[in-house]
Amino acid sequence: MTKASLLDLRKFLAPESVFGAGAALLAGRYVQNLGARRVLLVTDPGITRLPWFGGILEAIREAGVWLEVFEQVHPNPRDFEVMQGAETFRAKGCDAIVAVGGGSPMDCAKGIGIVVSNDRHVLDFEGVDNVPNPGPPLICVPTTAGSSADVSQFAIINDTARKVKIAIVSKAMVPDVALVDPLPTLTMPRDLTAHTGVDALTHAIEAYVSNASGPTTDLFALDAIRRIARYLPLAIRPEDPEARAGMMLGSMYAGLAFSNAILGAVHAMAHSLGGLMDLPHGQCNAMLLDHVIAYNFDAAPERYADIAEAMGARLSPGATDADKREAVLAQVRALKQAVGATAGLASLGVTEADIGGLAAFAMHDPCMVTNPKPPTEGDIEAVYRNAL
Repeated sequence: MTKASLLDLRKFLAPESVFGAGAALLAGRYVQNLGARRVLLVTDPGITRLPWFGGILEAIREAGVWLEVFEQVHPNPRDFEVMQGAETFRAKGCDAIVAVGGGSPMDCAKGIGIVVSNDRHVLDFEGVDNVPNPGPPLICVPTTAGSSADVSQFAIINDTARKVKIAIVSKAMVPDVALVDPLPTLTMPRDLTAHTGVDALTHAIEAYVSNASGPTTDLFALDAIRRIARYLPLAIRPEDPEARAGMMLGSMYAGLAFSNAILGAVHAMAHSLGGLMDLPHGQCNAMLLDHVIAYNFDAAPERYADIAEAMGARLSPGATDADKREAVLAQVRALKQAVGATAGLASLGVTEADIGGLAAFAMHDPCMVTNPKPPTEGDIEAVYRNAL
């Protein structure tokens, strides 16, 4: 990993954010502030059945704003779902979007916005800085402490023809407002809490060791790591709002870090699994994280030592690189063990026969560019194999 300098050029993007209990119920006030009159609310069928969802709808309607609910969104949002949502936006005469949910509804909402403002297919925007016109006003209400799509410049969409996840990376993808409310996460099941929590940890770790990291992203990444290590084991217990708030804040900080420093091999490999095999993103990240750290470690030993200490390890001044490697792996694996995120990829149906195709797709993912250690396809195959 090339040594960074404080003289290196770095930019930092972030939306307006409101954090705290009840933030979700400010959706009506914010759509009104943005001048919206007809809102497309993008979510998924599971969210619409939760007890707090009606309060968000009521808040928007009480603001005098008409809304249409679009809930045809799967995990790993499909390209055709984005296009269906864009058609609904146009047909209903909408002028703003509210996304409520995890990463999938928020990414779908981002895609809908740029499709309607540019009148092009969502897959046309693949890559970095390929969005000519920003979308209509977008308010995100995250309901998991994991994806951080509410504060990031990423949207990840499934290209169903190629069976690959594409990344759309642009400042045009940063939402106008993020309403970050810990209370909706109290209805998250234990496994989802664990996997999205390790996903948030992965965001922070990959941002901190990224070759595009900088002083501002480092600040957010390390604080996120500390908070997630502290609060995730508590958040998997039912009804602990303080722990949920700690996780939500950690996730938001991790999002601000990775949105600007980008990510690495864990996400490149998880995107390949999601695109080719339609596997759950957060769970894939959890399964891959420690194996990628083991591969990457020698490219950034001091950075990984910082991560180990942020997670609670105590390293002596004379600690060797071997000590630091063992410390960071032990901390990550202990946290995974504590929250029950210990299964391997084989438990999701991944086999040795899948590895070649998965590695080939992963090598072309834009997140691989900022990995601290440039891998070969064979290296990635070996990491997949270790994670089985």
